[in-house]
Amino acid sequence: MAVTKEDVAKIFPTMLERIDAKKTEGINATIQFDLSGENGGMWWLKIADDGADVGEGAVDSKMTLKATADDFMSMMSGGLNPMQAFMMGRIKVVGDTGLALKLMPLING
Repeated sequence: MAVTKEDVAKIFPTMLERIDAKKTEGINATIQFDLSGENGGMWWLKIADDGADVGEGAVDSKMTLKATADDFMSMMSGGLNPMQAFMMGRIKVVGDTGLALKLMPLING
């Protein structure tokens, strides 16, 4: 079954549920997700001391994660290993790569 833009959009609120507040201490950053393909779009995740928030659209960010929407969905559902996807060039990180390494356990674990 093909992934729709609505399916992709639903992932971002679930990120907030996955984030462990103890692991976000000291991370004050906005991350842009630039997802390509028919079901793609722009979303963001903002992490601050007082919690996290998500939204749709383009923002000024410390880091941008670029991927196809299909690869992103596969990564978020556990079907695609984020580190392998990065090494294979299926996911690109623009900006603060150290932030990307901190982000993975926050949203995947």
